[in-house]
Amino acid sequence: MSEPVLAALCLGGNTGDVAHAFADALQALDAGGAQVEQRSSVWRTPPWGKTDQPDFRNIAVIVRTHLSPRALLDLCLAIERQAGRVRLERWGPRTLDIDILTYDDVALHEPGLTIPHPRMLERAFVLAPLAEIAPQMVVAGVQVADALQTVDTTGLTIDAEATAIVAS
Repeated sequence: MSEPVLAALCLGGNTGDVAHAFADALQALDAGGAQVEQRSSVWRTPPWGKTDQPDFRNIAVIVRTHLSPRALLDLCLAIERQAGRVRLERWGPRTLDIDILTYDDVALHEPGLTIPHPRMLERAFVLAPLAEIAPQMVVAGVQVADALQTVDTTGLTIDAEATAIVAS
């Protein structure tokens, strides 16, 4: 069997009980072959793209897995469906979203799957939680902590209550 790889994921949601959805998703990742090695705090973040909706909660995790990138994506999509995710509109409200940010040093562009995530370095809601657990990670030649300094972080705060729920 090949050596496991480390992948960075970002989870987000803004409808329903997001903290419990995150906790359930982390358990499902573990059960599905993507062992959670690190997790950030839960961050409260303003909506991005479509701004007339409730604030989001976001968390970054590092997982260790033997799953291929496509199998990891399939696992993430299955967990989203289990959480009641329905894709009605781009950037719209959601119970749970799980994006693959990185998969070791792999660069991949396939239908429905691009790694590293193509817009991650533009999004404070991805960079703030990821910088909390992997500030030195390099994506497209840029350290995550440095990329965070280039984006608008207005309105980003740690949600201590949600973080406690996810940690329990």
